[in-house]
Amino acid sequence: MVRKRISLLFIAGGLFFIILAVSQIYRSEVSQSYALSRARELVKENGDKPGGKPTAQKQDIIGILRLPSIKAELPVIKGTSEDDLLKGVGHYEGTAMPGEKGQMVLSGHRDTVFKKVGKLSVGDELKMETPEGTYTYTIDKTYIVEADDRTVIKDIVTEEVLTLTTCYPFSFIGDAPQRYIVNAKRKV
Repeated sequence: MVRKRISLLFIAGGLFFIILAVSQIYRSEVSQSYALSRARELVKENGDKPGGKPTAQKQDIIGILRLPSIKAELPVIKGTSEDDLLKGVGHYEGTAMPGEKGQMVLSGHRDTVFKKVGKLSVGDELKMETPEGTYTYTIDKTYIVEADDRTVIKDIVTEEVLTLTTCYPFSFIGDAPQRYIVNAKRKV
């Protein structure tokens, strides 16, 4: 009798965690879809003219990150808080914006927006679409660092660089011990 109750307790606990995970995935998908639709509107308002005058941005939206080789189209959000990353790819505050000299750092969860980022290869193109225009970057390096390694973000960069960061290993459950880094340089 006691074993049966313990078994039922474990089953109920397991179902609770499954429902919790499914609701998180659903919430994330809905948030990302909404943010992507807002990003498309923002980019469409100004066409594809580098150096053009931006209209008022839709609050927290910067633009769209396109990863053609893995067929990904992702909204880019200002900030990297948990709420920001729930909506899409987060722009690390204090780093360069698209079209500016310096390093632009974008972060995303390995199990949502960046679930296929490990399939990117050196030479692949990344496109950042904003109201000001579309900026193209070419991947020149991918590597793995420890989670607490802050050298990924450079203080002085004299060219336009895009850096993507996500947790690693991709299949790890819980707080991953490392970060997967993709560096790309602006294609002129």
